[in-house]
Amino acid sequence: MEKTAIIVGAGLVGSLWAVYLSKAGYKVTIFESRPDIRRADISAGKSINLALSTRGWKALDTVDVGDEIREIAIPMFGRTMHDMEGNLSYQPYGKEGQAIYSVSRGGVNAKMMDIAEEKGGATIHYNMECIDADTEKGEVTLKNRNTGEVSTAQADVVFAADGAFSAVRYNAFQKVDRFNFSQKYLADGYRELLLPANEDGSYKLDKNTLHIWPRGKFMLIALANEDGSFTCTLFMPHDGEENSFDKVNTKEEVDAFFKSTFTDFYEMMPNVADAWEDHPLSSLAIMRSYPWHHGKTALIGDAAHATVPFYGQGMNGGFEDCTVLWELMQKHNENWEKVFEEYSEIRKPDGDALQDLSLYNYYVMRDFVADPKFLLQKKIEAKFSKLYPEKWMPLYSQVTFSDIRYSEALKNGKRQTNIMKEVMQMSDIENKWNSDDVINMILEKI
Repeated sequence: MEKTAIIVGAGLVGSLWAVYLSKAGYKVTIFESRPDIRRADISAGKSINLALSTRGWKALDTVDVGDEIREIAIPMFGRTMHDMEGNLSYQPYGKEGQAIYSVSRGGVNAKMMDIAEEKGGATIHYNMECIDADTEKGEVTLKNRNTGEVSTAQADVVFAADGAFSAVRYNAFQKVDRFNFSQKYLADGYRELLLPANEDGSYKLDKNTLHIWPRGKFMLIALANEDGSFTCTLFMPHDGEENSFDKVNTKEEVDAFFKSTFTDFYEMMPNVADAWEDHPLSSLAIMRSYPWHHGKTALIGDAAHATVPFYGQGMNGGFEDCTVLWELMQKHNENWEKVFEEYSEIRKPDGDALQDLSLYNYYVMRDFVADPKFLLQKKIEAKFSKLYPEKWMPLYSQVTFSDIRYSEALKNGKRQTNIMKEVMQMSDIENKWNSDDVINMILEKI
């Protein structure tokens, strides 16, 4: 008997999961509500550049597709902060040589679709909107956006990889008894800007670092693209603050805002006001749900645990769902009832932890990276970690450069934070930070 699988959503996670399923011998059909982005002009659109790290690479390399993505990835070894006067300071992300990788969402998505078709043997149907699903039967009802024709498709297993506003979750899961769902919007939104390359195609900024302009309650970030440009994103409250999107609308207001707040950026892009409307003002939300399966159907990626982008882990977390499901498929010999049950149970705490971590890192990037006390704390942690790597791995490294469970990393991070709070209260810590007293105090607390 032929094994069949349906994936709703040909995004990053859906395309990768198709490769996994085909490796296990499944005939995979993907239904995507959008047109084929490879046949359209791919722009940054409404998507922040993505940052690939250890969890993502592990998921890609497991099915031998990592090298194809490495061809379009730019390493970033740390963050560079730009203060109000344009002075720069740099923080490495991890140990020497450790990097996260900037990739364009559109570019990676197009490449992943190619891989799903070529390596996964998947068939992708475009402009097919999911309007209903029967989770028990493994059936989806689809409407062709071009013709209006309605049809159904059925398979042994169905995976909803259709993003934060998942149609499968909305039309089916949210009608199931005892299914929990919540969505929470942040007070902040974001708007993208494209900082073009110099006339000779070179970069206006160092391409191998994430650039941050931290400004307390808001911030601007920039990640490099392959063509010499940078995708820049301004995160700021929608309204109600001294600096918020409701106060920056006209060209004059945009111009004045950038000239006074991001002076060195304005010098690189004096026409920023002309580009202001090129991308929409977008919202930020966290979606929580449980359980992540029902009958023959499971939620993966953002459909299960959409988060905000501040730890650069949304894609990595979605890719890690593939790793976890794959391991459970082996463990339970493709008994999907057992696979899905354990997947929901063990992965849910990690989805929640990832969302908590993402929110926490927003405050780190926006507020703390410019705080001398915070920077000193990081210096102490780095020194201790170097001396006793088996006793202390910084939280950022646990999340980004390991595959320690997100829930474990969050727990470890809280414990480390409590220790460091005490350390930072030592008298004259600014001058004593490099002494044995500090190291011994941490050793006593661990």
